[in-house]
Amino acid sequence: MPRLQKPRALEPGGTIAIAAPGGPVDPARLEEGAALWRAAGFEVVHRDDVCARRGYLAGEDDRRVRELVGWIKDRRVDAIVCARGGYGCDRILDRFDAAAFRAARKPLIGYSDITALLLWQRRHAGLMGFHGPMLERGKELDREVFADLVAQLAGEPAQPLRGRGQGGGRGEGRLVGGSLTMVAASIGTDWEIDTRGAILLLEEVGERPYRLDRMLQQLRGAGKLAGLAGVGIGDVSTCHDPKYPSPDAEEVILEVLRPLRVPLVLGLPFGHTPRNRAWPFGARATIDGRRGEVRVLEAGVARG
Repeated sequence: MPRLQKPRALEPGGTIAIAAPGGPVDPARLEEGAALWRAAGFEVVHRDDVCARRGYLAGEDDRRVRELVGWIKDRRVDAIVCARGGYGCDRILDRFDAAAFRAARKPLIGYSDITALLLWQRRHAGLMGFHGPMLERGKELDREVFADLVAQLAGEPAQPLRGRGQGGGRGEGRLVGGSLTMVAASIGTDWEIDTRGAILLLEEVGERPYRLDRMLQQLRGAGKLAGLAGVGIGDVSTCHDPKYPSPDAEEVILEVLRPLRVPLVLGLPFGHTPRNRAWPFGARATIDGRRGEVRVLEAGVARG
């Protein structure tokens, strides 16, 4: 794995490119999200076909590859914000040039299906990214959350993530994770998650608790829960099953993770929620299982 490198800080008035490497984009939400960036003083660009649709994909694989590659190579572009998640990133990861991503050093922002792209970028390009809000919520995006993302892209330290501590003491490591579905799906691929000594942050949307159990068991069986510095769980509020209301999502998570005896925090403010706080993917951080806090120790970007 290449030595970890930070993307360049975003300067005031810089240019934000919108990419859709996964699912199809709602034009109204796209414009509402773009308006937030313009109001913050940035130029916003996107391809005319960013709202293309091929079933559950934002157009053909070739279109999505050309789009992201184009923004990586375009010297006018300072950062890339993904329009939404959905599904589609893992279809095209083997068609990207890791050296080009590393040389460009552009902040890449997204979550959900974009977890796969962040994992690939970390493993192959050795480049940090941002697990954070995209454009799919349009004007519903929490303004404080958006302001925090902009500040982090400029080099400001991330605000601590606070949830409900479940014990396990205190740990320190690099932040990895994202969508539990995408993290589990990475096992056996060449963008497989590396959790050694890491703080694993996970969230999920719409999955029934037994499915969460299955994916966590897959991570356990693959050795990905061994040697962790800690685990933080974001939003899982939509993960319920009317047929089997008990155990609920958090009870399933606790059953699997408490035996690890590492710092564990539930209810952190990130994931599929309007309060989707950004965190720098690959940054050093601490986790406190008593206080219920994840504190990032370094900026996710570098100046120059």
